[in-house]
Amino acid sequence: MELLSNTSNIALIVIGFGLLIAIHEFGHFIAARWAGIRVESFAVGMGPTVLAYRRGLGVRFGSTAPDIKTRYGAEPEKIPTAELHADGVGETEYSLRLLPIGGFVRMKGQEDMDPTSTSDAIDGYGSKPVWKRMIVVSAGVILNLITAVILFVVAFMIGVKFEAPIIGAVRPGSPAATARNLDGAPNGLLPGDQIDSINGDPMTTFADIQIGAAMSHPDHESILQVTRPGVATPLRFEVAPIKDATSGLRSFGVAPARSGILADQKDVAPMIENMLDKSGLRAAGVKPGSTLTAINGVAIANAEALDLAFKNSNGKSVVTTWSLTSHSEINDTTSSNTSPAKEALTVVSAPMSPEPKFEDLFPSDSKSIGEYDLGLIGFSPLARIDYVQKTSPNQGILQAGDIVLAIEDRSGPRLGEFRSLIETYANRAVQLKILRAGEIRSINARADRQGHLDVLVGPAWNLLVSARVIDRVLENPLDSKSTQTVATPIASLELRPLTKIISINDITLTDWASMRDALWVTTATAFGKNTPATLNISFQNFVANSPVKSTVITLSAAEINDIQNLGWSSPLPSELFEPQMITRSAHGNPVLAATMGFTETKKLAVLTWLTLDRLARGTVGVEQLRGPVGIVQVGTRVADRGMTYLLFFLAMISVNLAVLNFLPLPIVDGGLFLFLLYEGCFRRPPSLRFQNAATLVGLAFLGSLFVVTFYNDVVRLFTGG
Repeated sequence: MELLSNTSNIALIVIGFGLLIAIHEFGHFIAARWAGIRVESFAVGMGPTVLAYRRGLGVRFGSTAPDIKTRYGAEPEKIPTAELHADGVGETEYSLRLLPIGGFVRMKGQEDMDPTSTSDAIDGYGSKPVWKRMIVVSAGVILNLITAVILFVVAFMIGVKFEAPIIGAVRPGSPAATARNLDGAPNGLLPGDQIDSINGDPMTTFADIQIGAAMSHPDHESILQVTRPGVATPLRFEVAPIKDATSGLRSFGVAPARSGILADQKDVAPMIENMLDKSGLRAAGVKPGSTLTAINGVAIANAEALDLAFKNSNGKSVVTTWSLTSHSEINDTTSSNTSPAKEALTVVSAPMSPEPKFEDLFPSDSKSIGEYDLGLIGFSPLARIDYVQKTSPNQGILQAGDIVLAIEDRSGPRLGEFRSLIETYANRAVQLKILRAGEIRSINARADRQGHLDVLVGPAWNLLVSARVIDRVLENPLDSKSTQTVATPIASLELRPLTKIISINDITLTDWASMRDALWVTTATAFGKNTPATLNISFQNFVANSPVKSTVITLSAAEINDIQNLGWSSPLPSELFEPQMITRSAHGNPVLAATMGFTETKKLAVLTWLTLDRLARGTVGVEQLRGPVGIVQVGTRVADRGMTYLLFFLAMISVNLAVLNFLPLPIVDGGLFLFLLYEGCFRRPPSLRFQNAATLVGLAFLGSLFVVTFYNDVVRLFTGG
C-alpha cells in the first residue's frame, strides 16, 4: 500500500489539501462579512466537530454551542449579534471537523442543504441585494484561482522540472508508429522527435502530450507539429489516438525520451544492479546513477540510442562509455582508476553481449489479443527469478536463478502468465515447483496483498525447456487493430508443457540462443524464395526424462521471413534510464512568472471542463476520476520529487476546486449562482419546490460521484494503480 509508506508526505498533502479548502471557504467568509451577512460557522472538514474556537470562549474540544446554550438558554443562531458582542462573544464558531473531505461556511438565512432556511433579518443572507450575494457565492472560487496563480508564480520563480516533450519509445503498430505525414516525408513518428504542438496548442512537457491524446476529440484526428533532429523544417503528422488498455485513456502509443542517467531510486536500483551484473558492466564500475555518454565512441543524445545500437548490431557486441559519478553524488570514489576530482570518471565497458530478440508478438491463447509472450515458432521460455527484493516475504524462500516449472497445478506457465496467475493468490501461500541448481523442488511462496511475490522475473533463456506452447499468433502483429490469428508451426503437435528441445535438423541445441541460430541457419537457403522449409525437431519431456522423440514440421515462407528478420535487444532497456527533463522557469522574472501562472491556471480550468465533456462522450471513463484519497495518493508521489512539484500540484488542485465548485449543479457555488441569476432576471427566486427538488438531484449526483471516486481510490490503493 504505497499511500501508507510515507507518513510525512501524507501529512503534507492532507495539510495542503485542507488549506486549499480553508482558503475557498475563507473567500466566502470575508465576502459575507463585507456584505454585512452574519456568519454562524466557519468549518474545515465535514462530520463531527473535533476542535472549535469562538471569540470570548476560546478553544474547545467539540462545539462551543453547548456553552452558548448554557449561558443564554438558546441555540447560538437565536442570540442577537448585538447581545453576543455586548458580552464580548463572537457570533462565528471556527471549527475543525473529523473528515478532511471538504468544508463550509454557514451564513444566517442560507444553507446549501436546506433552501427553506431563510431569514429576513438585516444581517441575513436573503436581505442583501442579488449582486452582493453573487459576490459572496463566487468569492471562494475567485480566491482559489488567485491562490493557484500565486502558487504557480512561486513554482516558476524557483523552476519546476518536467519530462521533456520528446518521444522515446514508439510502440509498434501504435497510432504514432502509423502516423500519416502531411509534408511528403515517411509516415510514423520516431524516437527523438519533439512534439511542438497538437492542433495548434503548444506542448511544453511530455504530460501535455499525454493530456492532448487523452482529451482529443473522438471524431477528429489530431495534427501534430514535430521537430525532428537533422530536419531543417518542422514536420506535420495526422494521428488518431486510441484507447490504451493499461491507462484506459486515449493514447498515441509513445513513451517519454530517456536521458543517459541510469535510475537510482531505491525501488528500481536492485533490478538495475542485477542487469548490470548479467551484462558485465557492474564489474567495470557502472552502477545505478551512472551516466551513459557514448556508444561505439559516438556521443549519445538519449538512452534510446542504446536500444537502436543493439537493434542494428547484428549480434555483435556494443562498446559503451560511462561516467561513473552518480548524478546525485559530488564525486565517485569506488573506482581504482584515477581522474581529476572535479571531472567525471569515464570507462569503456567490457563489451556487452546483446540479448536475442525473439518473436515477441505472440498473443497468449489464455488472454485477450494484445497481451504478448516471448517465443520461437510457438515454443516459449519458462519464467526465471532474477532478483528477490529485500522487502519481499519470499526472502530465504526464493533465490535468484530459480526457474518456475509449475504454479500449483499449472505446469509450465509462460512469462506472460506468471503475474496473472500469482495475482489470484493475493495475500496467501502459493505452491511453486522450481528448478534450483539442477534440482527440482517444491516450495511454498507467499503473495502479498497486491498478488505480487516482490521478485524480478525474466525469461529463462539459459534453459531450453518450453513453457506451455503458444498455439496461435497474430497474423499482423504490428497492426494495433488486428485480431486475426494463425496457428504456430508446432500447434498441431499438441506438445505438453516442459518439453525440452534437443536438436533441429541434427544441430544440437544448448539454450534459446543456439535454437535461434539453428533456425536461422536452416531457413537461410529458403529465405526470400517464397518456398517452405522442413525442420526435423527432436524433443523429450524435461521432468519425466522420457525417450527422445522426433517430428517433422514445415515452415511457410512468411514464417521463414519472420525468423530471418529477428533482431537483437539491449540487456539494459532504455526504460531503466531517467527521463529526459526540462525546467520550466521564469528565470527570476516576476512578470514572466505571473504570465506563466495565469496561463497555466487558464489552461487547467479549460482542461477540467474538457474532461467533463470527454466523460460525457465516453472517451474518458469514470474509473479515471479521483477523490480525496486518490489526490493524497498521487500527492505523496509528487511530494517525493521536491517542494516545487508540491506547489505545482497544489496549484492544480486549487484550479480544480474552483472549476468543480462553479459547475451549474445545486448545492455547489455554480448552482447557487444560477439561482441568483434567475432571481435577478425575474425579481423573485425559484420556487421552494424547485429548489428542494434540484437540491435532492444535486445531492444524489454528488453522492454518487463521491462513492465512485472513493471506490476508484480504494481499488488503486490496494492494487498499486
